[in-house]
Amino acid sequence: MKKIILISVLYILKVQIVSAQINSDSIRKGKWTDHFQLTVISQVHSGFNSKYSGVNSLADTVEPIATSITSTLFLGRKLWKGAAIYFNPEISGGNGLSLATGVAGALNGETYRVGDVKPKPFIARAYLQQHIPLGNTAYINRQDDINQVADKIPANRITISAGKFAIGDFYDDNAFSHDPRTQFLNWSLMSNGAWDYPANTRGYTFGIVAELIKPKWAVRISSVAVPRIANASKMEYKITKAHSETFEIERKIVFNKRPGTARFLISNTYSKAPSYVSGLKAIAANNDYLLKVISGNAEGTAYGGKKFTLGISADQEISSNVGVFTRAGWNDGKYATWAFTEIDQTFSLGFSVKGTKWNRGDDVFGIATVINGISKDHREFLKAGGYGFIIGDGNLNYGHEAIVEIFYNAQLSNFFWLSFDYQFVNNPAYNKDRGPVHIFSIRVHTEF
Repeated sequence: MKKIILISVLYILKVQIVSAQINSDSIRKGKWTDHFQLTVISQVHSGFNSKYSGVNSLADTVEPIATSITSTLFLGRKLWKGAAIYFNPEISGGNGLSLATGVAGALNGETYRVGDVKPKPFIARAYLQQHIPLGNTAYINRQDDINQVADKIPANRITISAGKFAIGDFYDDNAFSHDPRTQFLNWSLMSNGAWDYPANTRGYTFGIVAELIKPKWAVRISSVAVPRIANASKMEYKITKAHSETFEIERKIVFNKRPGTARFLISNTYSKAPSYVSGLKAIAANNDYLLKVISGNAEGTAYGGKKFTLGISADQEISSNVGVFTRAGWNDGKYATWAFTEIDQTFSLGFSVKGTKWNRGDDVFGIATVINGISKDHREFLKAGGYGFIIGDGNLNYGHEAIVEIFYNAQLSNFFWLSFDYQFVNNPAYNKDRGPVHIFSIRVHTEF
């Protein structure tokens, strides 16, 4: 852990020097954007009752504190009219509780980016973005922000982004429940848990996203790469056989003169994921290879895996200090989870409250609950002793996985935040024979 902290400090110093150089150039030319973030999350959980444990079970005794770290430099440069290129070097390390297994709604939204305990640098994003005006449109001022160059952009436009990115950068952008660096930590609250969204271990993919954007609504569609092995770093580039397409329609709404947004998402993914029915047959036949494919320990030999998903997401400002959000998602649950987490149905509801009433207007308090479920084929596979890459206790007494999360994010300065977080998980990994469990977290976040 000391090595992680030391490397992070050195990285911050280097970034500050680079940022200062770019900032001076930005002021003079107005063509650059540069931002930086560092997030450190430490977690511990209580011991709990457990009738049995398996390969992917959350430890039923108190574990040592698990700490993750991510640090990112967000660089961008204007090119020709309406175009910019974005480049994000990132360093990540550490680990989650029980190596981020044992709970389908996994407990730390930063650990899905972590592939190794030792901090490692890599390229998180590198993509080109082009805005194309539609008709005789007005232009609006866009402020400098993370992966956003200050510019005048068309209010009615088509925006095309191509390269390496996180698909969640574009989809399901819920105002109150989307960023584990400042909001809820749980995987099934930072995104739609039933959407097995295409990504490598750290959460990134390659492809293209096209958006039709109007002042009151937007439509986006994408085609991107999927992992070659379940939840692995290597991506599959036989794009005629393995790929993922996502469609989303987004509508701005006004309720009681307050802004809100509603979204409807459809996704279809093709991969080498085996079906859970074939997994049951593999268990009966002692076919270790197919079971390794499902658990993410081997590459599949046959294409044909399919995953169809529907999702909705909405956020609504109730007052200047209070917001509410909800999500619901479903996938067909016939084929093994391949990228995100093992959830086939999900529903969440939560609130976000600014600290204005207690004279802490930049602080945020959040509370939410989420209920996750899996398909009949999926639960029969786990009941028979099968394992995915996230869950599997060697047996299953099925019950919905229910999670409550509460956090308080205190802004201590213009660029530094300290958060306290509590999660309660009933039926971890859908198993009524294990739990409940209490999880306590501290998060430090800086950005500028």
